[in-house]
This record gives sequence, structure tokens and C-alpha cells, in this order.
Amino acid sequence: MTRMVGTVSRGLRAPIIRANDDLVQIVTDTVLEAARQEVDGFEVRDRDIIAMTEAIVARAQGNYASVADIAEDVRAKLGGETIGVIFPILSRNRFAICLRGIAAGAKKVVLQLSYPSDEVGNHLIDYDMMDEKGIDPYKDVLSLERYRELFGNNVHTFTGVDYVAYYEQLIRESGAEVEIIFANDPRAILDYAKDVLHCDIHTRARTKRLLKAAGGDRILGLDEIMTESVNGSGFNAEYGLLGSNKATEDTVKLFPRDCQDLVDEIQSKMLAETGKCVEVMVYGDGAFKDPIGKIWELADPVVSPAHTAGLVGTPNELKLKYLADNDFAELSGEALRDAIKAEIVKKDDNLVGKMVSEGTTPRRLTDLIGSLCDLTSGSGDKGTPIVYIQGYFDNYTTE
Repeated sequence: MTRMVGTVSRGLRAPIIRANDDLVQIVTDTVLEAARQEVDGFEVRDRDIIAMTEAIVARAQGNYASVADIAEDVRAKLGGETIGVIFPILSRNRFAICLRGIAAGAKKVVLQLSYPSDEVGNHLIDYDMMDEKGIDPYKDVLSLERYRELFGNNVHTFTGVDYVAYYEQLIRESGAEVEIIFANDPRAILDYAKDVLHCDIHTRARTKRLLKAAGGDRILGLDEIMTESVNGSGFNAEYGLLGSNKATEDTVKLFPRDCQDLVDEIQSKMLAETGKCVEVMVYGDGAFKDPIGKIWELADPVVSPAHTAGLVGTPNELKLKYLADNDFAELSGEALRDAIKAEIVKKDDNLVGKMVSEGTTPRRLTDLIGSLCDLTSGSGDKGTPIVYIQGYFDNYTTE
């Protein structure tokens, strides 16, 4: 019988992970137990994919830092006086607790917010209102007073939070003076402070280059804070505070570090247990954009901080509707099916630039699979931090 099911993504329920848990054993046991289930079980196959959230990896590593740890690192690296803090994302979970630590490590914070939205699409200002007021986001620098005069009090579409007021209050409560400006040119901050912490994620290299070229003194990114342990804290040598999340009112869970050994060991253990070579990855945020709130999900520095070798690369796929509408437009039924299958079998190893691949998704496998995993596991109470994917590398010819 012809196979009717293609890709299947399963969220697997796992124990609550604590520091120092053996994640290799837990993940392997969870997958094997799920496979043995009488109703929802499955057969482990070569090139299946096991993915686990970055959160459980960081939890198992005990990779946490406190507000006091962040404050000490900021003070040591930026001097503890007036600090420009620019381009943070607007998030209670992602940035607010980091801001508390940053502010506690300074006497004054000049906070520069990008507009009309932050880097990942959280809006402070409606585009139409900005146009109506004649504001040019490429050159206009607004004070807090001017912002309020023009745009009033704006709350986030989904959270209902006025992030301008919220961040201002956090800084004051952390013991620092605060001044807020709105500008999209990072160099605007240098009129207010020469020591700058830029908090952007995916544009951080350009921001650093511009600030240094414009004469800033100490210029650091969020990826350069908490790169080493402070008072026994966790750390991330590569990403610092990027990718961190609120853990408690006084601590953040950092992005996991040194994950490659973990994914390789799980792959090896699954091979020993089943005789099948599965792929393994750690994933964080997916890389997709919400069409209503305009929010781009990717607040982590990367979708996948570690993955096995079989997940390197991009898809190499033919567009079936292109073949059906062009090369085989005169065929239908079994003849069309057989012709398309034959075309898939003989396709080139590299279809980049070929019309037959037009419309396929030109993204890295880890970004595509990570997005699928993020949507499968969710971010709430599903309790499925491990995702098991089958059939991802199959195509129309696979039986």
C-alpha cells in the first residue's frame, strides 16, 4: 500500500528537569518509553530527529545568574557611572530582569529605545500615527517628553504593558537615575554617554562597529556580559546574557553552553539502544513572524546552539506544483505521479538557482526544524520539552 503519512512531529512529555540531572539518560529514556506506548507508540527509524528545548539543557547545567551578579559584571566592565543602554527588546521575560541588574551596576542609565518597534517587532508606535505626526524614524531623536506629547501612553498589543513606563520604573527602583530617548541611529547615544551597552541581538556586530567608529569609549554588547562566572554564577562564554530568560524575581536562566557533547552523546546512546542513527538538536525560539502583532519570534541569538552533523545545510527540494504545472502539464493521475517521482529520483544534489526549486524555503535546516519544534512544544504548560520528528527528510518517493 502507498505510504500516506509524511512528516510527523510529536511533543513528548518528560520529567521536570533540575540542575545536574543526566539529560542524556532522561532524553533517551523518554523517547524509548514514548516509542513503546501501546496507543501512540512508534518505531524509531534512521534520520528521525530528537530535539530538546534550550531551557531544559540550561536547567540541567544549572546555568543561572542573579541580578547582583549582572550588576557586578556591568560595573566592572563599564565603570559604574553613566551608561547608555540601547536597543533592548521590550519583554518582561527576556530583558526586564537583565535591566534591573544593569541599572544596579550604574549611577545613571540613558535608555535609548528604537522606534516604531524594537528589533523583534514589539511596537511602541503605530506606523500610521508616526507618519501622521511627520516623524522620520531614520533621523529624528525624541526625548521622553516629546514622545509622550506626540504619541501618549501606548501599551503592548498582547501584554497590555506600557514598556516605556515599565522600564523607567525598573531603573529607578534599581537605584539609578534614568533618562529615556528614542532613536534608531545607535550613535545618537554618544551625545549622552560614552560608555554604552548595546542590547540588540541580530544587529549587534553593526551597532558595535558604528559606536566604536563614532568615538565611544567602552562599547559592549549584551553578549559580553556574564561571559565568565561571577561569584560562582552560571555564564555563557559565547552569548553572555543573550538568550536569557527570567527564572525568578532575582535570577535569569542563561542560554545553554557547551551543548555539542550532549547532542552527540544522545545520538550515540540511541544508536546503541536501537541500532538506528537519529539526528539530535537543541532548539530555542523559532524563526517566524506573527502576522497580527508583527512580532518576530527569534529573541535568542540562534535557533539551535547545537546539533548533530546530519542537520547541517539547507533543503534540496523540487517544487512539485512547478513540475505539475510546467514540465508535466499534460499528465494526470498515475502518469503524473510516476513522472514526478522519476524527476525526484534523478534531481541534482544542488538545486540552488534552478527554476524547479523556486518557491521552496531557502533557510537552514536547523532554523526550519527549530521553528517546527517551537510550535510543537509551545511555551506554556504542555510539558513536552522534547520533540520527536519522523519523516522530515522523506519525499514523495519514500515508501
